Amino acid sequence: MSPHQHLAEFLDHLRSERGLSEHTLSAYGNDLRQFIEFLGEVEVAELALTNRMTITTYVRKLRERELASSSIARKVAALKTFYHWLVREKILDRDPTLDLERPKLPRGLPKVLNQQEVAKLVEGQRDIRDRAILELLYAGGLRVSELTLLNISDLNVSSGSLRCMGKGSRERVVPLSQTAIKSIDRYLTIVRPKIHARPTEKALFLNYAGRRLTRQAIWKVVKEAAKTAGINKDITPHTLRHSFATHLLENGADLRSVQEMLGHADISTTQLYTHVSKRHLKGVYGAARRMTAAN
Repeated sequence: MSPHQHLAEFLDHLRSERGLSEHTLSAYGNDLRQFIEFLGEVEVAELALTNRMTITTYVRKLRERELASSSIARKVAALKTFYHWLVREKILDRDPTLDLERPKLPRGLPKVLNQQEVAKLVEGQRDIRDRAILELLYAGGLRVSELTLLNISDLNVSSGSLRCMGKGSRERVVPLSQTAIKSIDRYLTIVRPKIHARPTEKALFLNYAGRRLTRQAIWKVVKEAAKTAGINKDITPHTLRHSFATHLLENGADLRSVQEMLGHADISTTQLYTHVSKRHLKGVYGAARRMTAAN
């Protein structure tokens, strides 16, 4: 069986047994196809012929291309997962990536908006659908992939919550603010019925051709909203998720509750926001002192 055939089986495994999103599967596929192309360049026709030298040469080539450390780390992680599966399935009898270390990455704090900037971003949006998207990204702390997967049936207007499918097919129920519920209800009442979609289309958010919105379309909504609001920061959909978590902690929410609302498997991921919250509050306090001194 060729390396490409093994890759196809591996991606099927990730899809069916691990429930990974199509975006994550696409990233795995792209990274591993690049590795297989490299094997062709060095005339290694079978995965069984790869060894530690093959892998380290590939990683060295990645560094020579001056890729970001995060990109190299992701590609190494994909390789290690792939070879682990090959050994587990008894396709290979050894794993040449076993002792391969992933590049160490500096763990930077996520960028956030303050509450005034979030209000400016959302309230400056006149498009009913796009405002509902912004409200939901922030009020639900959703990942962009989670938002694209939402169906109308996932929303419970009466209870003010929605059912969300997160990473690793982990389902959670997210409570929403009344403002977010009102925005979504306006979209469902005024806009969505006018979009010519197939009667069987279940997606909550549609483009104006009647199809489920893509990740790229939602990124565009956020970028355009930031431009309209005059916010000169590099904002992405994930910025609203980061901001949501930070504001919860600043307003006294406990760490476990924030972990559940974000759908984090490990609380150490959530703890990062405590550092962001402290940094942000120090910035606000410093600005207030400077204003007091100036007066």
